[in-house]
Amino acid sequence: MRRVLFLLIISMSFLFGCSQSKKIRNITKEEEKTAYATGEYGYDMAFLKKYITPVELVNGESRLIVAPEYQGRVMTSSSSEMKGLSHGWINYDFISSAKINEDANPYGGEERIWLGPEGGQFSIFFTGNNSDKWIVPAAFDHETFNIAQVDSQQITLKKDFELVNRSGTKFNAKIIRTITLLDRSEIRTNLKTGVGKSVRVVAYKSENRLKNTGNDCWNKDSGALSIWMLGMLKASPDVTVIIPYRKGGQGKVVNDYFGGIPENRLKVTDDAVFFRADAEFRSKIGVSPSFALSCMGSYDAQKKILSILNYSLPENPTEYVNSALVDQQEDPFSGDVTNSYNDGPAKDGFRIGQLYEMEISSPAAFLKQGEEISHVQYMYHFEGNEEDLDFLARSLLNVSVSEIKNAFTH
Repeated sequence: MRRVLFLLIISMSFLFGCSQSKKIRNITKEEEKTAYATGEYGYDMAFLKKYITPVELVNGESRLIVAPEYQGRVMTSSSSEMKGLSHGWINYDFISSAKINEDANPYGGEERIWLGPEGGQFSIFFTGNNSDKWIVPAAFDHETFNIAQVDSQQITLKKDFELVNRSGTKFNAKIIRTITLLDRSEIRTNLKTGVGKSVRVVAYKSENRLKNTGNDCWNKDSGALSIWMLGMLKASPDVTVIIPYRKGGQGKVVNDYFGGIPENRLKVTDDAVFFRADAEFRSKIGVSPSFALSCMGSYDAQKKILSILNYSLPENPTEYVNSALVDQQEDPFSGDVTNSYNDGPAKDGFRIGQLYEMEISSPAAFLKQGEEISHVQYMYHFEGNEEDLDFLARSLLNVSVSEIKNAFTH
């Protein structure tokens, strides 16, 4: 009975929050008593409460914020309660403007779900022959996801939608998204390694399912969708993205999404790809299926934060949708598994903000009516001394902290 009442209260507050999501909410006197500094989790919670009705998951000192109004994205997380570092990048200026753009609404958030492909003849971001009109579909850009179930450590959200790709194929589908905040014992079990005494950690599991609810099959001839997970994190001159890869793989590292990348920003060794994440040079890289391993990460050498992203990867990954931004692709199912994006000024000078992204895609979803595909990933943020973080980096990314810090010093 108490659980039913709790869910009813959450649902009512969420509905009210949706109706007020474009207005600024006054902060209560109780909230005013505690002042939080920029960069702290409590600051971001107070900020978001002005504009939406965030759902907070709590497990010990670990906390994270889910925003149903922003497509169920994880906005940010903390390993040390309200005063802890806030890990997600949040677009304060855009959110406070309370506007809705036609093409894209960059709210930020350290994990969101999109769908692929982005480019090519089967793109869902372009329509017809208009190569200049890039638009993020409303369902996962500015529409609300519905809460199906919630408790203190887990939330499930759902969204039914219809899309049409560039070739005119219609997709009727459903997204089911479950986010679970993990405790320290679950973290040790998942990683199969210890966590040093100095290390504080927040971690969560994200299970994302995409279901074909229409009458037609999704196939190679007319196009298929894929699950595309993207996370916006805080960039700085001290942040490096690390993508370990399979030795002897026959694939390649794609580095020409927005043109070439200088050597002082991208380094490929025998063990991993190193990518500078300073938000000063707009660039993107990708790793193909034959190279990919089921993990990637980043390291902030100044704040001593090691972030690890583990994800589900088929044993023999093959066909992934191609998101290359061209009108017609020779092979629309030769896409990447893993990507990383570094923000920076575009040709017209526009930039999103001080952020970088770690991105993962599922295989192409060739689904019959009623079938679904699932993608699961785990995000870990470790904070501690470099000795303990070095042990984790070696265990999980096959590189040392020293290698990461020195990747671009020569």
